[in-house]
Amino acid sequence: MAMGVNMRKEQRVKKNSEFQEIFSKGTSFANRQFVVYSLKKEQQPYFRIGLSVSKKIGNAVVRNQIKRYVRQAFLELKDDIIEGFDYVIIARRPASEMSFHEVKKSLIHVLKRGKVLKKSSKGENVR
Repeated sequence: MAMGVNMRKEQRVKKNSEFQEIFSKGTSFANRQFVVYSLKKEQQPYFRIGLSVSKKIGNAVVRNQIKRYVRQAFLELKDDIIEGFDYVIIARRPASEMSFHEVKKSLIHVLKRGKVLKKSSKGENVR
């Protein structure tokens, strides 16, 4: 199968065992809205993301909206994110009250903190 541009399915961390491995071996960094775990994956030319939104945060509608926002933010930031890692993003309660723009801004902040954003010349990432 040709490696197309759209590797969406392979780019998701799905299995519970993979989540557990990222939690136990990965490094974490956080801000008020999100905790991000990252784990280096040698021989993986792309990054993958896994999402964890606790039932404590809201009903299914709210949780799914947070997940959509996070996925969309990663899609928009994909060229700036360092490849070869698995990332697990855990939403904290304040994330449930954020707009997409705020989620994206918060994720940029936390990813910078974890030093997993490439140094980009595009103005939008400079804060």
